[in-house]
Amino acid sequence: MAARASHPLLSALLLFYAFLSCHGDVFFQERFDDGWESRWVISDWKKDEGAAGEWNHTAGKWYGDPDDKGIQTHPDSRFFAISAQFPELSNKDKTLVIQFSVKHEQDLDCGGGYIKLLGGDVEQSNFSGETPYSIMFGPDICGYSTKKVHVILNYKGTNNAIEKDIKCETDQLTHVYTLIIKPDNTYSVLIDNEEKQSGSLYKDWKMLPPKKIKDPNAKKPDDWDDKEYIDDPEDTKPEGYDDIPSEIPDSSAEKPEDWDDEEDGEWKAPLIPNPEYLGPWKPKKIKNPDYKGKWKAPMINNPDFEDDPELYVFTGLKYVGFELWQVKAGSLFDNVLVCDDPEYAKKFADETWGKNKEAEKNAFDESKKSKNDEQEIDGDDDAEDEDDLDEPEDDIDDTHDEL
Repeated sequence: MAARASHPLLSALLLFYAFLSCHGDVFFQERFDDGWESRWVISDWKKDEGAAGEWNHTAGKWYGDPDDKGIQTHPDSRFFAISAQFPELSNKDKTLVIQFSVKHEQDLDCGGGYIKLLGGDVEQSNFSGETPYSIMFGPDICGYSTKKVHVILNYKGTNNAIEKDIKCETDQLTHVYTLIIKPDNTYSVLIDNEEKQSGSLYKDWKMLPPKKIKDPNAKKPDDWDDKEYIDDPEDTKPEGYDDIPSEIPDSSAEKPEDWDDEEDGEWKAPLIPNPEYLGPWKPKKIKNPDYKGKWKAPMINNPDFEDDPELYVFTGLKYVGFELWQVKAGSLFDNVLVCDDPEYAKKFADETWGKNKEAEKNAFDESKKSKNDEQEIDGDDDAEDEDDLDEPEDDIDDTHDEL
């Protein structure tokens, strides 16, 4: 009987360890619950200039769960920098997943909403826009032209932006951004657990020089004919073609009645374009029978190219941070995750953003409705005030009449 009693506990332990092995490693996970301040360091960057922003711990103006809080930028026109440290890691032979959520409550018109992963030794109190980073990922909005997701990867000290355009979300609701980098040097970008872009680290960034280049020593052969069309040697100019004038007198013009030949000279009709004039004669064009196409230098192996099968590897990662400039503050960040399992990241997003998104949308709609109702009431009050201002003027006029 005692042996049987231990089976449920043993089963639970086995399930727990199976869960851990199934979901790989979680290197960093932050939901900004109680005690978050002890894990994050707010930078003093721009503090001396009075341009450093603050981070408010809040669920925001509309939310699905009032207890599900994040950190929000405040006030407007400030620089914001905050970071947290985690045990140093390398993603060699592992998938790297970076994920976070952001809600631009302020209807962001110009500012960043991206996250950074940093390696080396970072003095967190001085974390700034000049601090070297390994990966920068997330949305960036500014005006009508910039509404994209940044994916910037540092390779050998150089920051390389993705060549593809990835549109970001621009509404005032929470959205989850996920970057997945795999050991086969491929990547995926997800928004709200839906893939928006994917491809190769080799093709979609210019981290490596090209494998092939144009032969710098190649020259076009002297007998290479790259004229696609030539003059027809059998075409001849029509007889009398050059005798056709470009302009002729206007036959409809009449000499003015007040024209005096002695004073004004001999009257001549003004010239107008000749409809029969076709311009300088040119022979017609025909296909060149000797045309070889546009000459191109042959491609050769690039001597500077050196393949790197570990293009995906980032070593010494130790920090995660947000470093931003915002004209209008109010971006709320939450649910930061660094792990090696895309499925775990998907589940984490579902259990945080996913379970609250409908309630948040309803709260947002209700907030907008209430705001619109208040504006209508204010408009009615303004109209009544104008009517009230008109009435005393009548009384004053009446009084003056009585006087």
